[in-house]
Amino acid sequence: MLQESWVKAKEYLESGEFFSDLARRVSYRTESSFWRLSIELNAYLDELLVPELNGMGFQTEVHRNWNASGNSFLVARRLENPEAPTVLCYGHADVVAGMDDRWLDGRDPWTLSDENGVWYGRGTADNKGQHHVNLSAARILLQEQGSLGFNLIFLFECGEEIGSPALNEFVDAHRDSLTADVLIASDGPRIDAETPTLFLGNRGAYTFRLSADLREDSLHSGNWGGILRNAATTVAAAVQSLVDGAGRLRVPALQAPVPSPETAAALARLEFRPSVGDPDPDPEWFDPGLTPAERLWGSNVLEVLALGAGDVDDPVNAIPGEASAILQLRYVAGSDTESFAPAIREWLAEHGLGMVTVDVVNHFPASRIEVTDPWVTWAAAIMDEASGKSTAVLPNIGGSLPNAVFADTLGIPTLWVPHSYPGCRQHAPNEHFLPSIGEEGLRIMCALFHHLGHPGERPAPMKRQVPARSLPDPV
Repeated sequence: MLQESWVKAKEYLESGEFFSDLARRVSYRTESSFWRLSIELNAYLDELLVPELNGMGFQTEVHRNWNASGNSFLVARRLENPEAPTVLCYGHADVVAGMDDRWLDGRDPWTLSDENGVWYGRGTADNKGQHHVNLSAARILLQEQGSLGFNLIFLFECGEEIGSPALNEFVDAHRDSLTADVLIASDGPRIDAETPTLFLGNRGAYTFRLSADLREDSLHSGNWGGILRNAATTVAAAVQSLVDGAGRLRVPALQAPVPSPETAAALARLEFRPSVGDPDPDPEWFDPGLTPAERLWGSNVLEVLALGAGDVDDPVNAIPGEASAILQLRYVAGSDTESFAPAIREWLAEHGLGMVTVDVVNHFPASRIEVTDPWVTWAAAIMDEASGKSTAVLPNIGGSLPNAVFADTLGIPTLWVPHSYPGCRQHAPNEHFLPSIGEEGLRIMCALFHHLGHPGERPAPMKRQVPARSLPDPV
């Protein structure tokens, strides 16, 4: 029966129906950064997702502007058997700004276009194309089998691109209707376009500001140079004390913890390959003793995002009285985040820079499950069979996703199966989707869902009890 589902998935893609359905998703201008809870975001839930999921036998609930958070949520539940496992799928309806006037060759970000087998449109990679694959795989199996053989919950939010406001609080408040045996979701990129990837979590992002606010005015450098401290020089020195000119992180308390042998082995097996048009890794940056994969996915890295003092376009002969810098620590799970700010302040004081203040701007937590989790072994084996390739098992991606909401708040294993790749231009003009990844993604998701529906083909034991409900016939 799985073979028949694969045939249907291929026909769906090659017939143009997949493209047409994705084009409709892309046409909704769901920019959360501009219009929180906009008409378009609400319409995407009400006009697209709710009818689609209801037609597949899901019971749906929309929580619009939940708790005045600026974020809306859609929960869709199809509960077939209290003895079967429950799977939670996650996706987000919102996209980043369209950047309409910056797309090449007259492309419209809200009109899906096929150019030599590359499909351009905002949200094709992040995240509409990815949840379109997963919804399509579930629908194809239901059409072929009449049932899934397991319980499936979809959770969609409308604010991932603005930091997922209240997502954790919403999940915590609705844990009875969202708790599952495993999360299987799709977001972020594969390690490259050719390699099926299974990642288990994300690095965190700890963003902070260094400020030297020494005096209200900038004073003439001829009158005061040599006897007054320069705020710009001071902040530059503070940055240099934390991370040197070769990108090396100098503060011991900010370093990555030693990985488990299994995690270290998983990282050692990975190879980072840039996409066409991407820059090559700098072999001398950060730690030449580590592979690019170990640096990107297994290390704590401190990046300077912005520096500010005076007016670089129209400088005057004056000593800046104030200056600031924004830095971001990308860190792996297991790092002691509570110690970050105190450690930075102590380090600066020890280096004669106690006048520099440290303020946390924002913090996105890191989390991941262990590569030894039985769900990981199970999923990787099925993905290998479905794709005919060796799946890259990535302990965590280099960026950030709301994995902690599921791994920590719900306490369930988290499996991320991305249907995009690093060169997809997400968050930039010319975002695109590769139908070759879409076809492989459909095969993989059909296979994962198929095996979940058969008791002898999924991890055991399954202990969670889910109340069964009557369901309408699937279409």
